[in-house]
Amino acid sequence: MSVFPSAEWLNSYVGLINSSEEFKEAARTFQAEIAFVFEAEEEQGLQDDIWCHTEFADGECTSAVYDVGPEGSGDTTFVIRAPYTVWKSVIEGEIDPIEGMLDGDLMVTGHLPTLLKYVRATDELVSLAAQVSSSFVDEMR
Repeated sequence: MSVFPSAEWLNSYVGLINSSEEFKEAARTFQAEIAFVFEAEEEQGLQDDIWCHTEFADGECTSAVYDVGPEGSGDTTFVIRAPYTVWKSVIEGEIDPIEGMLDGDLMVTGHLPTLLKYVRATDELVSLAAQVSSSFVDEMR
C-alpha cells in the first residue's frame, strides 16, 4: 500500500495509467505536460507543497517526477493545484474532477477548454488514481 502523496504512490499510479487500454484510447491525441500540486496542510500532516511533473503523449504517461518544486515543473501546459484534502477527496471519489475544476476546488492554470476536450481521459485518470492501493498521510499519524 502506497502513502499518498509519495514517489511510490506516483509510480504505482503511472503503472496503472500505462496499462490502461481505456486511457490509451481516450488520450491517444493528448500531448501535454502537467504539474500536479498538492498544497501543504500542516494540520493534516503535509508540511510542504509537493509538485509533481508529468508528461503525456500518445495515450501514455511518458514521464512522472515527484517533488520537483515549482522550478522543476518546467514549461508545463497545465498546472492543477489544490490543498491535500481536496486531492484526497478526488481520489476517494467524493469530488468529481471536472466539477472541481469548474467550481475552483481544483485550480487550473492553462487552457481549460483543451483539458475539457479530454473529459474521458480525465475521468479515467481519476478512476485509476482511486485504484492505487492507498493510505493517506493524515491517516498515518
